[in-house]
Amino acid sequence: MVVTILQAEVDPVRAADLVGAYREGVGELEPGIVETYLLHDARDDTQWRIVTVWASLEALDAMRASGQTPRGVQFFAAAGAQATLTVLGVVEHAAALG
Repeated sequence: MVVTILQAEVDPVRAADLVGAYREGVGELEPGIVETYLLHDARDDTQWRIVTVWASLEALDAMRASGQTPRGVQFFAAAGAQATLTVLGVVEHAAALG
């Protein structure tokens, strides 16, 4: 698995634009996405992140090779923000049993 983190500073006045774009845009996830989260910093009103778990690096690379602007980048652009990307490989994973 691979995790991507898109991070941007969003003017609080434009936060609803980001949330709305995310809600509309994640109705159907792209192939290879396991799950995705829109996160808001609990202490800094301007900091937002989209964390996405990908099934594999190959799935992420296929999306990036498509030539289309990634949806997460589009979500931040809808709020007037430019995001930076971090790509992390998952080394270990644990989850609570439901």
